[in-house]
Amino acid sequence: MSLKVEKLEGGMAKLTIEVSAEEFKKAIETAYNKNKKKISLPGFRAGKVPRNMIEKMYGKGVFYEDAANELIPGAYEKAFNECEEEIVSTPEIDVVQAEEGKPFIFTAEVALKPEVTLGKYKDVEIDKIEVEVSEEEINAEIEKERKNSARTITVEDRPVQDADIVTIDFEGFVDDVAFDGGKGEDFDLTIGSHSFIDTFEEQLIGKNIGDDVEVNVTFPENYHAEDLKGKPALFKVKIKGIKENELPELDDDFASEVSEYDTFEEYKKSVEDHLREKKTGEAKTKKEDAVIAAIIEDAKMDIPEAMLKTEQRTIVNDFSQRLQMQGMNIEQYYMYTGTNEEKMMEDVKAQAERRIKTRLVCEAIVDAEKIEVSEEELDAEIKKLADQYGLEFDKVKNDFLDEERIKEFKKDIAIQKAITFVSENAKEK
Repeated sequence: MSLKVEKLEGGMAKLTIEVSAEEFKKAIETAYNKNKKKISLPGFRAGKVPRNMIEKMYGKGVFYEDAANELIPGAYEKAFNECEEEIVSTPEIDVVQAEEGKPFIFTAEVALKPEVTLGKYKDVEIDKIEVEVSEEEINAEIEKERKNSARTITVEDRPVQDADIVTIDFEGFVDDVAFDGGKGEDFDLTIGSHSFIDTFEEQLIGKNIGDDVEVNVTFPENYHAEDLKGKPALFKVKIKGIKENELPELDDDFASEVSEYDTFEEYKKSVEDHLREKKTGEAKTKKEDAVIAAIIEDAKMDIPEAMLKTEQRTIVNDFSQRLQMQGMNIEQYYMYTGTNEEKMMEDVKAQAERRIKTRLVCEAIVDAEKIEVSEEELDAEIKKLADQYGLEFDKVKNDFLDEERIKEFKKDIAIQKAITFVSENAKEK
């Protein structure tokens, strides 16, 4: 394989990659062997048609496209590793020559890592970020725990109130016709949770067990079911039961049940300490973000469009994978939210640009300050990773992190050291 690199305008480059005629010939044979079972000709059993007969029937280049697809990934990977320039985008591939007996030639247009000219990055001035924990925040945290510890009791002597858990049977109708998905039995609905549309829940307040209630609502214009958008509906509801949450008293018994402390005052102080620790961590992150934003503002760099598109695609793909873990695919998300791939790519553009610029200036600071990562620092981070996933240190280091991943891991640690360096040297005003 041979490689020629031609720099283009806008931070782009064209890699011309040439694969030997012998390798292309082998790839054609591989393509033939993969496809021959699908091809049949009169007088031959499926899978037994000679290659020359297929080429005579369908043309000499019948297997060229599959052969190219066989060669390109491996050849591009070799070129990527051999290229002295740092490539920062997915390639745009174009086949230049594909003919048996001749070298296979293709080009890959890619973005190159842009140069960064740092401005001021030491003694950067930012607004001071205060860490304060209010009495209201402490009480809200305690109230949250109190609700988690509530005991559910059955109510029989009063009508439905806000925050009650009401057991209902229901069926929905549009234009006097029941619609799909509009029926449920023994459904537990918390009043005030806004789980149901419009004022459905509010219309149950004041009703009693055994009541049959007609609830009138209107579906929102952005409702996911096309045939129900904006339409008025009638729900016939049967109230079958009422329950309420009985909150515990805020006393020493409550404290000992929800924490390791014996008294309520000790527990309250621990909640305050936890909130302060959490806010301190958030303030540290906000400070780092503010410092990096100021450094980016004072730095100069030109981001190639292809690099930006690649980062946008990465963000969208990561989001799609998280959706899949929750049992939803990206097409369903687009349908429910009324968006599409093009709109989502545009929505994440600013985030992608910020991520790219952050990494570029941090890498420039690593170079400027000659920041290095010791083996001890590397091992400490690997141990954190191993502990996080409950794995053995040696297994993670030796089995999961190959040489290339170790290199990337060290680069990430160096970047975090750079962020810590500029943050510690920043001036708060």
